[in-house]
Amino acid sequence: MAASPDKKAFALRLDPALYAALARLANADLRSVNAEIEFLLREALKARGVRLEPEAEGEQGGQS
Repeated sequence: MAASPDKKAFALRLDPALYAALARLANADLRSVNAEIEFLLREALKARGVRLEPEAEGEQGGQS
């Protein structure tokens, strides 16, 4: 499945045990692993007081 045009796609290498734990969480939350990772990253940023810039929330395709 291709990434939607407003999402930044990149390769991510994970320890198999970490991926398995993420997959279990995603399954319990009825999310894909990708959506679970994005959710957890947003939660972690919020906990650290990092506010997403409006353009960062919906990056236009191709920007690095």
